[in-house]
Order: sequence, then structure tokens, then C-alpha cells
Amino acid sequence: MAGNTFGKAFKVTTWGESHGAAIGVVVDGCPAGLELSEEDVQRELDKRAPGRSELATARREEDKVAILSGVFDGRTLGTPISMLIWNKDVDPSPYEALKNVARPGHADLPYFLKYGHRDWRGGGRASARETAARVAAGAVAKKLIRTYGIEVVAHVVEVGGVRARIEGLNFEEIRRNVEHNDVRCADLETAKEMRRVILKAKEEGDSVGGIVEVIAWNVPPGLGEPVFDKLDADLAKALMSIGAVKGVEVGAGFEAARLRGSEMNDEFYVERSEDGVRIRTKTNRAGGILGGISTGMPIICRIAVKPTPSIRKRQKSVDFVRLEEVELEIKGRHDPCICPRIAPVAEAMVAIVLADHLLRNKLARA
Repeated sequence: MAGNTFGKAFKVTTWGESHGAAIGVVVDGCPAGLELSEEDVQRELDKRAPGRSELATARREEDKVAILSGVFDGRTLGTPISMLIWNKDVDPSPYEALKNVARPGHADLPYFLKYGHRDWRGGGRASARETAARVAAGAVAKKLIRTYGIEVVAHVVEVGGVRARIEGLNFEEIRRNVEHNDVRCADLETAKEMRRVILKAKEEGDSVGGIVEVIAWNVPPGLGEPVFDKLDADLAKALMSIGAVKGVEVGAGFEAARLRGSEMNDEFYVERSEDGVRIRTKTNRAGGILGGISTGMPIICRIAVKPTPSIRKRQKSVDFVRLEEVELEIKGRHDPCICPRIAPVAEAMVAIVLADHLLRNKLARA
């Protein structure tokens, strides 16, 4: 039971390895008639492509996508959408000397113990390279949820202990600001300090982690399935499935453990506008989800992203074939901070979950 497929109504299956010939994705369940082009997908892929900034790995991949099936005359057919991205700037040579060494923080040892055989070139299937396929699928999901008026944006709120100040910024300001700096931080002044922290870690042969927040705007109420397929449960699984993520919060998250009920509860009120009458909450500590079902308020998630495990500093480990202790220095091309490039991946995964639940929700009422 290999876990390469995500979703029930909107299904995403990724394939390929970091230094293999190509990576790709198959999206099944997308309704027919949705306008979709390679340019739509490319726009999203360009956000996470490597080699575009000194904050990222030097590996230069243009990540040019080709849609092989499921689209005709610019519209989806309702059949599986298959997309391919060729790997071009591959160089497995730095990894050959470490093919039997468990790199600290990497999945080398667990993969070897599970399968007894693995692709050691840059981490193979466990590499962050796989996330490009998720972003391609997310581009389809974004087009689909946009027909319902839903928008998703991810932004970096913390790097190496430096915290952004985003109070007072609305959704549009956040979405606009992240496109104006390579940290993808909505606080343009703090982004400069984050950049300095990342470059300092890079100069020292080290890395830093951080926190990325994802906001889904205009999500209708009623998405989510009781009991095990709660919307927040599926969001948590989707976001935790990203390799570098070590924690997920929804709404107040872990801060909820330090609040009283009177502080945590979001009070309801009736909002009347030109668009009609609807029930809203004065605050949004629940993050737009109650009982696993969306309330109509913005959905807010945060992910804790660990420091990149590939660092130049010397580390101790073991050769798991010869069962000998060794010292290693990891070479190759790596991000000193994953946060800026993980933001579009987080956007993609949230969009995929929302697309899946939108389609499933059509069966909720007769």
C-alpha cells in the first residue's frame, strides 16, 4: 500500500525521483470544462523553482511543465490530467560517496531499512524535488477552487527566530507583498532581516528553519466530513506530508492550550451587506473550522519547517552497510532555508484539500 496518492474525489498521484529522468503527477477527478493551460501551471511552478535566488539551491531547473493528457482546446476533459517535468540539471556525483551513509536529518536510513534498496541520488523519492509535482497539481486545484471564489496564499512569518509583523495587513496586501521579496514574507522590512539571517547561515555552512502561514479566503461553510475526514484533519495530513514540516497549527493552534474558554471561543454575529445576510464570528481563533467543518471564516494554518538537513558542517553518522561510525561533510546544492520555496508547496496542498472537499460536498444534500 504505497502512499503516493492523496485525496478521494480530487486525487493526486506524484511520481519520480530527484535525479531520475523526470518527475510528474496525475490528477484524477477534476471536472470537465475547467479552463487550464500549461501557462497556468508554469506560473505556480516558477514560484518554487530552484536556482532563482541566492537564498535557494544553486541547482538550475527550469521546471518546464508539459500537459500530456486530460486537456483539449484549453479545457479539462474530465479524464486524468498527466503532467511531466524533465530533470535537466542533475549531478549525482556528490552523493555517491555517501550512498551507504545515513545523513543526519535525512530519510536515508529509514528508506534503506524499509525497502533494502533505494535511490541514493539526492534523496531519490524523499527529496524536496518531489514537491514540484505537488505544485503542478495544486495549480489545477487553484483553478478549480477559484471558480468558487476561493483564493489561497502562503507567506513566511518566521525565519531563524525573526518574526514578521503582519497585524493590520489584509489578504490582498499579504498576497501582493509576498511577490516582492525572495523570502516570500508579507512584512517587507522584516523580510530584509530574514534574508540576512539566511545568508549568514549559508556563509557558515549551516541552515535555518521557520514558520509558514497559509490563508484560504472566501471558503464557503460546510466543507469537511465527520468524523475521520474532518477538514482540519485532512489539512494537517496534507501539510505534514511535506518532507520538512514538523508541526501544523490551525487557528490559535498551540496557543489554545494557554487560553481560557472565554478567550478561545469565537462569538457569532449576523453580518448584513449588499451581498446578503450571513453568520460570522467576531474573532477567528478556530481558524475557520469547527467540528472539522468550515464555518465560512478564513481558514488559517501554520507549519513549522525544520532547518535544511543538508549542511556543510562536519557531522557524525554511520555507514549502515558496513555498520561503522563515520564523519561526513555533505556537498552538493542545497537551500540554506526551505521556507521561501516551501510556501508555494503549502499553498498547493491546501488548495488540493479544498478542491477535494468541494467535490465531496456536492453529495452532502439530496
